[in-house]
Amino acid sequence: MPSMNNNISILDKDFKPYLSKEEIQVIIRQVAARINRDYADKTPLFLSILNGSFMLTADLFKNLDIPCTVSFVKLASYRGTRSTGNVLTLIGLDEDISERHVVILEDIVDTGKTLSELIPTLGKRNPLSLEVCTLLLKPEALKHPMKLKYVGKKIPNDFIVGYGLDYDGQGRNLPAIYQIVD
Repeated sequence: MPSMNNNISILDKDFKPYLSKEEIQVIIRQVAARINRDYADKTPLFLSILNGSFMLTADLFKNLDIPCTVSFVKLASYRGTRSTGNVLTLIGLDEDISERHVVILEDIVDTGKTLSELIPTLGKRNPLSLEVCTLLLKPEALKHPMKLKYVGKKIPNDFIVGYGLDYDGQGRNLPAIYQIVD
């Protein structure tokens, strides 16, 4: 694994260190503490959006001390470093979410396109509540304003990779997050 002191290359792009694995874990513990308080008397269903949020989901769950369940849905809207503008549902949600408190887990919210299509779809399934938890938010890129209850960190509108985030399928396994070098 690369050191956070070094730039890395993935395919044809270079990236510089942005968030260390330790900084990411601090953010996750802070978000988990809020969720633990807010859902202390509930049993929420966490809906993890694949592929990107698998690492967030695993680490968040290690910090939750409330009864909860998890399910996964795979959505795609990116190709390379750009959004395609279309959200493709690849694997759907099979379980009943009616009368459940649902928390959507996202690695990053940039344009908001994915969530702008997912939230109304889930809302039709009658959850008791529907909230979003994202590790990262790019406010400058947001084209579909929405209420995000749990935001780990706001970041600039730069392309990043690592900790579940990829560049053409690579880099998800990096324990830290790196920012593209122009």
